[in-house]
Amino acid sequence: MAKRREKRSCRPVLLEANAAGIDIGAEEIYVAVPPDRCEESVRRFSSFTCDLHGLADWLIECRIRTVAMESTRVYWIPLFQILETRGIEVFLVNAQYLKSVPGRKSDVSDCQWIQYLHSVGLLKASFRPPGDICAIRSLWRHRGSLLQMAAEHIMHIQKSLSHMNLQIHHVLSDITGVSGQTILDAILAGEHDPMQLAQLCNWRVKSSRATVAKALEGDYRPEHIFTLKQSLDGYRYYQKLIAELDGEIERLMRLLPSASNGSKPIPSRTKHSAFQRHGNDPGFNLRNELYRIAGVDLTDIPGVSAVTAQVVLTEIGSDVSRFRNASAFASWLGLCPEKRVSGGKVCPAKRVR
Repeated sequence: MAKRREKRSCRPVLLEANAAGIDIGAEEIYVAVPPDRCEESVRRFSSFTCDLHGLADWLIECRIRTVAMESTRVYWIPLFQILETRGIEVFLVNAQYLKSVPGRKSDVSDCQWIQYLHSVGLLKASFRPPGDICAIRSLWRHRGSLLQMAAEHIMHIQKSLSHMNLQIHHVLSDITGVSGQTILDAILAGEHDPMQLAQLCNWRVKSSRATVAKALEGDYRPEHIFTLKQSLDGYRYYQKLIAELDGEIERLMRLLPSASNGSKPIPSRTKHSAFQRHGNDPGFNLRNELYRIAGVDLTDIPGVSAVTAQVVLTEIGSDVSRFRNASAFASWLGLCPEKRVSGGKVCPAKRVR
C-alpha cells in the first residue's frame, strides 16, 4: 500500500511554472492560474475591453509569464493583442489539440485543463506572422469578402437580363467590362433599340454587331429595369470600396522593409508567357511591390500569380526562417498528407480522423 500511495502522489515535472490557461467565449472568459498563486485560482471575466485589461493586470499580479488559449473564431484577437502588449507570451493553440477529459466538460475545467497542459509543455503555439503583416492580412482577407459581394451583384445583373431575355452576357466575355457597362448604362437611360445598343461595343469585341443586336432584343419590363439598376449600382459601390482598400493596402506594403536585392530591376521571366494582370488584381503594381519585399519574382514560379504570391506574403510574411526546412513549410501549408504509423504500418490518410 505504501508503494501505491507513493506512486499516486507523484506529479509530472512542471516545465513552465508561470503558465496560465484561458478558455475564451463570446461573452465570458475563464482564466486558470497555478493554485499557489492565488486563493481563487480560476476567475471569470467579461469580454469588455476594461475587463480584458483587468485580466491582464491579474495575470501580472500572479507572476504569469506565458498563457495558452484556444483559437476560438475571432474572440481571441482582442485579448491576444492586449496580453502581447503587456509582455506576456501567448500560445495560440489549435482547438483540436485541447481535447478535454471525458466527463468534465465545462468552462472552468477547460481553462484548468489548458493551464495543466501548458505547464507541462504539451501545447504548441500556432504560427502567427508579425504585426505589420497581420495588418495587411486583415485588409487582404476583407478584400476577398468585397470581391465575393461584388460577384453576387454580377449574378443579380445576369438574372435581371435573363428575365428580360437579353443574352448580352452570352456574346460578351465580361458583362462588367467597358462595353458591357456602356450598354447597361444606355439601357437604364432608356435606349432599347438593339442596333443602337450594339454600336456601343468596343472594337475589341469579337462578336459581330448583328449578333450583339440579336442578343439585345428582349422584353424591357420596368420591374426588371429597376432591379438591373440597383444591381449595377451595388456592383459599382463595391468596386469603389475595393479601390479605396487597394490604396490602403499599397500604403501598408510600402512600409515593409525591402529585401537586399529588392532595389534592382525585376529579372527577365523564365516562363514562356508574358506577365498579365487579371481583372481582380489590385489597382497598383503588385508584382513590383512583391519583388521589392521578397527580393525574388514570385510570379515566375509555375502556377503562382501575383494574387497567389500576395496571399502567401500576407499569411506568413517575407521571413520563412521560422520553418526549419521546405518540407516543414509544405506540411504547414497542408500540401502533404499527415503520416501516422500504427502497428508498424502507415495508416492511410483517408482513415485518419
